[in-house]
Amino acid sequence: MKRDLRAYARQTNVQLIVGALLLLFLVGDGLIYFFYGPGAAVLGLLCLGAGLVPIGLTYLALLLLDWITKRARRE
Repeated sequence: MKRDLRAYARQTNVQLIVGALLLLFLVGDGLIYFFYGPGAAVLGLLCLGAGLVPIGLTYLALLLLDWITKRARRE
């Protein structure tokens, strides 16, 4: 049996990121809802989503740079 450690590391990183986001949104926004009510929870979701926009844009920029470098190496 051959092990692909890079695939395992990639899978583990994805699981950690998804778990952290679920924890942030469910527990964090759940506590906001519990202490301050539904209006504040909606605003909390909006702020959490807005905070993820720069992270998403950075990730997309890195994916684009990776795609460009892989394409340049083929030529």
